[in-house]
Amino acid sequence: MMHGAEKSDSPIVPVKPANKAEQSAAESVEGDGGTKRNVELQSTARTQSRAAVSQAQDRIRGAVTRNRKEKLTALLHHVNIDVLRWGFFSLKKRAAPGVDGVTWDQYAVDLEANLADLHARVHAGRYRALPSRRRYILKADGKQQRPLGIAAIEDKILQAAVVAILTPIYEAEFLGFSYGFRPGRSQHNALDALAFGIKARKICWILDADIARFFDSLSREWLVRFIEHRIGDRRIIRLIQKWLKAGVLEEGRLIETTEGTPQGSVASPLLANVYLHYVYDLWVQQWRKRHATGDVIVVRYADDTIVGFQHQQDAERFLNDLKERLAQFALSLHPEKTRLIEFGKFAAERRARRGAGKPETFDFLGFSVLQRHGKEFRMS
Repeated sequence: MMHGAEKSDSPIVPVKPANKAEQSAAESVEGDGGTKRNVELQSTARTQSRAAVSQAQDRIRGAVTRNRKEKLTALLHHVNIDVLRWGFFSLKKRAAPGVDGVTWDQYAVDLEANLADLHARVHAGRYRALPSRRRYILKADGKQQRPLGIAAIEDKILQAAVVAILTPIYEAEFLGFSYGFRPGRSQHNALDALAFGIKARKICWILDADIARFFDSLSREWLVRFIEHRIGDRRIIRLIQKWLKAGVLEEGRLIETTEGTPQGSVASPLLANVYLHYVYDLWVQQWRKRHATGDVIVVRYADDTIVGFQHQQDAERFLNDLKERLAQFALSLHPEKTRLIEFGKFAAERRARRGAGKPETFDFLGFSVLQRHGKEFRMS
């Protein structure tokens, strides 16, 4: 994911080396040599915070291992000042500010006092989420616009901290064919998995499925119910609900929203993966066992998914069943972007006999998957 001037922060961000604060800001606090000291202090604090997050995740991972079926009821205490500080340093320094207008550099001027105040409000139940600032960016086609929700900086910090705490819980739950916005799983990993599946299995049909307006359409009621399967700490649930209900500010007008999660917020990718894990991934796993008569491969990256089939009847049944499944959870397939195409090394011959022309191609994660007559495929 590329971050433009109007994009918000990614939920999975490696801790980056500190950059020097502006000279004027440093001198106003520390005098001569303040910039160098500020960098050293930030580097030390960042290292300590990273270690604190790692320790918290290890403890949570151990609890998950011991109680795989039980809800985790004590999580908020892991959101301490060290983890909040990590959340701050994980943000992109030049990301656009939210409705509060506070930038990363401005918040950093009195960082420890700011984090202590945020921590106190969160644990006392006094924290209030601010509306997201709505901005639009062009989609890859250069024609349609994608709405982004840019959160206020304290909302970003807290969301990053909570995502860090929840990640080891859901990494133990998510399935192997899910790749989007997960640690150690990149777009290249998803493309490699797709390429291997197509080569290793007898894949003659490809379903390129596109969920229409996924981030805007998902049901918040269902999302909370899904989260409650594993999370029993009501304080964490209430924080997530606050983010969902905060609304958006567009051209000075507050818009209350009743569905969806802001695309571009720090927490949205994890929440989206949780939603699709229960709505799609677990269902696909069971469908493949119960109904498939031939080979089936699945790769999902966030809300983009490719499903390959050996038999046409499996592909057609899956598409119909998928439409019904999504409809139960307030989702639908995009009628123009969802396609079932003939694929594989014999597709060209079969289509030629029918006078259907050259085999079709499909796009996945910015790559076009092309078919070569009679032998193999390639990505470009």
